[in-house]
Parts: sequence; C-alpha cells; structure tokens
Amino acid sequence: MMRKIYLAMLLIGGVAAFAHFHRAVADPAMPVPAPAVDAPLAKTPGSETAILSGGCFWGMQAVFQHVKGVKDAVAGYTGGAAATAEYEVVSTGETGHAESIKITYDPSVVSYGTLLRVYFSVATDPTELNFQTPDTGTQYRGEIWVADPDQRRIAAAYISQLKAAHAFDAPIVTRVDAAMPFYPAEAYHQNYATLNPDSMYIATYDAPKVRALAQFFPSLYVARPVLVQVATD
Repeated sequence: MMRKIYLAMLLIGGVAAFAHFHRAVADPAMPVPAPAVDAPLAKTPGSETAILSGGCFWGMQAVFQHVKGVKDAVAGYTGGAAATAEYEVVSTGETGHAESIKITYDPSVVSYGTLLRVYFSVATDPTELNFQTPDTGTQYRGEIWVADPDQRRIAAAYISQLKAAHAFDAPIVTRVDAAMPFYPAEAYHQNYATLNPDSMYIATYDAPKVRALAQFFPSLYVARPVLVQVATD
C-alpha cells in the first residue's frame, strides 16, 4: 500500500531526477567485507535455494537476477499463511508475510555467503526496521530465512562479523529465522523491474541497486537477467 502511495507522489512531484542508491554503510564506495564463514563451492553443479526478505521484492528480484550462478529468483511472500499470500492483503502489514525472493542457485558457481554479501551490499539496508526506503510496514522487513543449520551458521556469523567491523553506521536489525513456506507473488510482479524500466519507482530505487551490483561485483554481474517464466493463459 505504501508503495502505491509513493508511486502517486512520484507522478505528482516528478522526482525521478533524484534517483539514488540508499545505503547506511560506513564506506558507501565499497561493498561490505566478504564473509569469513562460508560454504566452499561445490565440486559439481547442482541447485540450492535461499529465501531473503529486504524491502520491495521488485528491487530484490532485479538484483539477484543479475548474479552469476543464480538460476531463478522468484518474487513472493513468506512468514504468513497461504490464505493471506496476496498482494493487497500482504500490503496491510498484518499478515506476518514479508515480501521476499526465493533464489535457486548453483553452489558450484556462487556460495551462500556470497549471496548474503550481495544482499547486504546492494539489495537491502539492514539498519531499517520494518522499513525500506521509501516503503513502510512489516512486509518490508529484513529477514534471512534459513533452510538448514549451515545456512543459519553462515548467516549468524556474517551478521556478527559485520557488527564487529562496524560495517554500517547504525545497528543491523535484519532477522535470521527458520524458513517458512514461500508463496510466489502474482504474475504481474515477476520481472517487474526488467519489464518496467521507465517506472519512476524503479528508476529511483531499484535500477541504482543493479548498477551498484555491476560496480561492486563485476565478476559476479551478468548483464542479461535470468527471468522468471510466467505462465500465460
């Protein structure tokens, strides 16, 4: 709901010229440090999943669709019940759901820790509680949904590392919780940033994240995004 209100404000105020990449990092010109604790790259190709929440799923999806080794990045909802996994209901902020993405990746190409480094460096601001510029509500909270003990170990150690390094100018409030069922969002939300590059919201808040990915992680950046295959009637 807040995103709809802000879209209207953009149309009225015409503030696309103020496109920026919002970060609370101590050094805005650099990505956050690499994780000291991580899983080694697998010896053979395969598929693993990671579920992350960190604000509007349009921008989160756009970032990870450009990461080398990512096979799929689906926008959706997690944290609540199946019956409430609908955009208009989730937008009330009362369902327990967070806008999320489910990433399927090849662990022989990119590690879980590297995905978290991208997450903290360019996809989200982990110092914003139930808020992610410019959107407000519990559905925009930062949360890492861990699927197994290894993911929990890596995520918890990384957050501790970033806190100890004072990588951010404010406390990290990103949560680490056990994975809950993930529900894909409506078809019109999938690939939204790619399909709507002229949207003022995308140009102002999401496109800068993708540009930052290319700048900070040139060896990980893939110019052509891996798009979600949406069924058509």
